[in-house]
Amino acid sequence: MNKKILIIYGINPLYEAIKYKKKIYKIFIIKNIYNNNYKLKKIIEFSKKKKIKIIEKINFKKFIKKNHQGVFAFINPIKFSKIENIIPNIFFSGKIPLLLILDSITDVRNFGSIVRTSACTGVDAIIIHNYNIVNSDSIKTSSGGLFKVPICKENNIIKIIKFLKNSGIQVIAVTEKTNYICYNINYRNPTAFILGNEEKGISKNYLSICNNTVKLPLLKNSLSSLNVSVACGAILYEAIRQRSLY
Repeated sequence: MNKKILIIYGINPLYEAIKYKKKIYKIFIIKNIYNNNYKLKKIIEFSKKKKIKIIEKINFKKFIKKNHQGVFAFINPIKFSKIENIIPNIFFSGKIPLLLILDSITDVRNFGSIVRTSACTGVDAIIIHNYNIVNSDSIKTSSGGLFKVPICKENNIIKIIKFLKNSGIQVIAVTEKTNYICYNINYRNPTAFILGNEEKGISKNYLSICNNTVKLPLLKNSLSSLNVSVACGAILYEAIRQRSLY
């Protein structure tokens, strides 16, 4: 298969791909499945309107072994954005920036969950270092959120942190290695949260140049840390609570 073509599977990811006008080459659908599913009907209507080839099959076992919900498609890969281009546009729009920096997240399901939460909480962009996590599985886990939230692939995260700080954005590391509780910081200002690797956490090099470090409070005698995608959801919803965006 052409390396420039990406497989997406599942009704919601494909529906979101159509919603955000992604280039779709072929759609595969199991015959007579989900006849009353609204989103699937919209997918078929869109395909006929755009003259996208629909291939009906009895099953997909030869093609894909994922939880495909009876549908998958070939699309263009996700295009990465440049954070230097995004920041001025956010300020120009009058919005208070809300960003994520992911320090070497490796689990595609964690990444997909983070993207899904980001899409629900109005995150303006996600900055990553490991581009391999942007794939079919993370698109499925994100429920199509990867088509909504800009992803910025950067090789030099330290440079990006300095750029954000110079742009008037506070950079806050979410880590258990601090005494500061997350509820005591003002997130109504432009903010970028750093979330760390599942095993090693956030790099010391990043921690040393952040504006602040915060932790989520855990009960005494409980586990020592939260899953990174869970921590992401907690800190983002605290930010939008403070900003009263819901």
